[in-house]
Amino acid sequence: MHLFGAPSGAPPFLWRLCLLAGLLAGPAAAADDVVLRAVAGSDYRAAREALIESIESEGLVVGTPLPFGEMLVRTAPDGAGSPFVAAEIVQFCSSGLAREMVGEAPEQLALCPLSVALYVLPGEAGKVFLAYRSPGAATPARVRAAELLQRVVDRAAGLAPLR
Repeated sequence: MHLFGAPSGAPPFLWRLCLLAGLLAGPAAAADDVVLRAVAGSDYRAAREALIESIESEGLVVGTPLPFGEMLVRTAPDGAGSPFVAAEIVQFCSSGLAREMVGEAPEQLALCPLSVALYVLPGEAGKVFLAYRSPGAATPARVRAAELLQRVVDRAAGLAPLR
């Protein structure tokens, strides 16, 4: 059983996660809250392996990946499918950084775990996108979280084409 009582990757868990993310973002969430990096000269498998290696190189443990593209296919009305060839959200956490963030302000718990979305769009073979929500720079720990996310994505983008 998963943390929320549903098997890992089950639609109820993903639905709750998406709903929570939407509630936390609020109606005024700006597009610049998302940092996007395109990785040319790679494929999904190589970019995914590079992302996981990048997270682990920081001494962190990858949580259960969320198969977002598969969830969209399973829950699409009338077989509408997914706008992605492949899409997944990879989560991870730094307990030290999490402790710093909640020490600054308990509500920063909503920023944990950190996550990076990995996806491929139709018609864009050989290009993988990495995206993450910026934690902002309101506190010193948020700045460190933003730097960690940037390091992870930069390393993954550098490694992916080498695989």
